[in-house]
Amino acid sequence: MGVLYFTRHGQTIWNVENKICGATDIALTELGHEQAKCLGREIKEQEILIDEILYSPLIRAAETARHISEITGIPRRMEIRLKEQNFGKFESTPRDGAEFQKAKMNFISDYQGGESMLRLCQRIYNLLDELKEEKDKTYLLVAHNGIARAVHSYFYEMENEEFARFGIKNCEIRKYEWH
Repeated sequence: MGVLYFTRHGQTIWNVENKICGATDIALTELGHEQAKCLGREIKEQEILIDEILYSPLIRAAETARHISEITGIPRRMEIRLKEQNFGKFESTPRDGAEFQKAKMNFISDYQGGESMLRLCQRIYNLLDELKEEKDKTYLLVAHNGIARAVHSYFYEMENEEFARFGIKNCEIRKYEWH
């Protein structure tokens, strides 16, 4: 069948500071811009065939997608459903904080004003169901670590703890095959 590619945005200052970005609109660092350009060159050099880039509206993902698109010539468009999960009261707090790590195990919690894991997965699964129907088109999704979890769980069974711990590096690219 077809394939789907996923990457996480380039580095942000909150990544460096080990803070939860979530739905907060944090810009890329200089290294983050370079990571995105490097990924664009890698896609071009390896001749990875991608028809379109869909990206989160948050600036860190939008800028990453822009760099990739400018280097590869692949068209891009914003996809609102790829916006990172809103972690409510945990936005800007340490990502390895004990209270946050425990809260991530409760998939129904909205983190006091954010978005639950179940709601996040609902919107990502709906998007992936739509993309799967376009059998002749290959997409690169440019988004966030929380979105990476949901995408990975769409393709692979995961235990709750594995889901909560899952993550990918900045500008790491993953390939998924539609079943």
